[in-house]
Amino acid sequence: MHTVWKGAISFGLVHVPVKMFSATEDKDISMRMIHKECNTPLNFVRKCQHCEREVEWGEIAKGYEYEPGSFVLFEKDELERLTGEVTKEIKILDFVNLSDIDPVYFQKTYYLAPNETGAGAYNLLLEAMRQSGKIGIAKVSIRSKSSLAAIRIIDRCIAMETIFYPDEIRPVAQVPNLPESVTVNEKELTMAKMLIEQLSTAFEPEKYKDDYRAAVLEAIEQKISGRQVSIAPEPNKSNVIDLMAALQASLEAVTPVATAPSSEPAAEAKPEKKTAKGKGKKAKEPALS
Repeated sequence: MHTVWKGAISFGLVHVPVKMFSATEDKDISMRMIHKECNTPLNFVRKCQHCEREVEWGEIAKGYEYEPGSFVLFEKDELERLTGEVTKEIKILDFVNLSDIDPVYFQKTYYLAPNETGAGAYNLLLEAMRQSGKIGIAKVSIRSKSSLAAIRIIDRCIAMETIFYPDEIRPVAQVPNLPESVTVNEKELTMAKMLIEQLSTAFEPEKYKDDYRAAVLEAIEQKISGRQVSIAPEPNKSNVIDLMAALQASLEAVTPVATAPSSEPAAEAKPEKKTAKGKGKKAKEPALS
């Protein structure tokens, strides 16, 4: 794994030197922009519209447009000083319950490993958090961006989840067309709850696959080998408009089918009679009625 950040976790006066690694990887299939006429990849040029020439990285600063056409400029080191990047610190402010944080706040997960000299403090924090059942809420700056973060335990590793600040979460009230009050049909509600129960299972992430990525990779292989790209036909969609009918059909689709009874039910076998002569021998099978 590639180290993306080095620093320390601090809680109280305790410092835990750590290295940070990305816990996830982007599996999206990367494609470049190609000029169809000559099959050449296109380059994106940093061109100044005023000077009409390409601009080198050393000539570029970041600017904030406070009114149309007017900017205040910042150099990279200015922004780093403002964000506290030089401190290289994950400062835990509070310890809370994980269940108190709505998933809408979570952004990206990182693994934190102990630095060469920080194994003792790392193990102490890991075990203390594990036994307390708490997670830490911290502040951290990564790549000139300040973030809130949740510090928690995953297996034998301290992990950090960057999370949004509250003012970055859009209020639900801004969502259009939400119902003023929720009213439902009781029969439909009962069936919907039955359907949820039938579809409920333990979370097994390994059973979920990226079908789109698999289809794109297959199409790439077909094009490389000169074959025509074959696309599976879309499954027939049932045009069920009635909600009750849709619920009933869904329940029937997920409910295990019982074994159909035969037209002539089998007669139950009568219990075997024990006789003095039949001791130790199998009794004769009684005739079926």
